[in-house]
Formats: sequence, structure tokens, C-alpha cells
Amino acid sequence: MKKNGKRDIETVEDIKLIVDSFYQKVSQDKLIGPFFEKTNWSKHLATMYNFWDNAIFYSGTYNGNPMKSHTRLHEKNPLSKKHFSQWNKLFTQTVDELFEGEKAELAKRRATSISVVMQTKIVGNNISPLSS
Repeated sequence: MKKNGKRDIETVEDIKLIVDSFYQKVSQDKLIGPFFEKTNWSKHLATMYNFWDNAIFYSGTYNGNPMKSHTRLHEKNPLSKKHFSQWNKLFTQTVDELFEGEKAELAKRRATSISVVMQTKIVGNNISPLSS
């Protein structure tokens, strides 16, 4: 354990804790929560467990296309820099509340990198991952 009692992300159960905790925040968030009102949570969470397991542990458990699904979402309900910023804020906050260490830092870096790519491709250039 680290000095503040937190440990690093080590297992798929840790991934599930992050994902479940994060989406609990998301579902209650006034800015990005509405995007998830019609979500099939059991399907979405299972997909996110696999996505983050692959992103952090290179497990090969995810083979979807997040850009395609977010582009479709944007076509129905336009995404903005504020949405991506809030997503990043909640994700980073969740990881920081639960874990610390090399894998925790990797998760936050991956989240930010993915978000920046999606913002650039979906919303446009001149994006800062932490700007509103």
C-alpha cells in the first residue's frame, strides 16, 4: 500500500470498481448524465470493463469501435468541449479516490488521450482536455 492507504490497480475487479464508481457519478451528473438516460447499463458496463481491462492490462478483451459509437451519439446529441472536460474530470476524480500508482496514472493518461482524440475528430481542433 502507498502512504495514503491506496494501492495500485491490479485486477479486473479493480477495473470494475473504477467503472462502476465512475458511472455512478456520471449518471447523476447534470451535464453528461442526460447522454446516458437510455443506456442499457448491464451491456454498457460489461463493455467498459473489457475496454478498461484492455487499456490498462492489454488483455485483448475489447474489440469495439468507440469512435464510431461516439460519432453516432454526437449526431443525435451534439457533444462539446464541456462534455469531454466533465467526463475527464469525473474519471480522474474517480481513479484518484480509489487508487494510486503506475497503473492508476496510466488509466488517467489513457482516458485523457482517448478523450483528446475523440474531441478533435468529433468536435474539432483547438481542444484542451481540461478546458471547458
